[in-house]
Amino acid sequence: MDINIRKSIIENFKASSIEDLKQTINEATSTKEEKILPGLGVFFELLWNNASAEFKENTLSILDSAIKNRY
Repeated sequence: MDINIRKSIIENFKASSIEDLKQTINEATSTKEEKILPGLGVFFELLWNNASAEFKENTLSILDSAIKNRY
């Protein structure tokens, strides 16, 4: 059985509102359940692939800072 996780996640959220997406992301990041990571990865991939160069640079700066200051 071949499951396309990306396609499945995108299909599950096609009819979602912005508030639904926000709630899903907030819940996923607050529960810290690893089973949710693939979905957040798909969201990030969509974001990254549709972002401007400026947004990408800003995001990388935020990630770099967050990683270095995590512990």
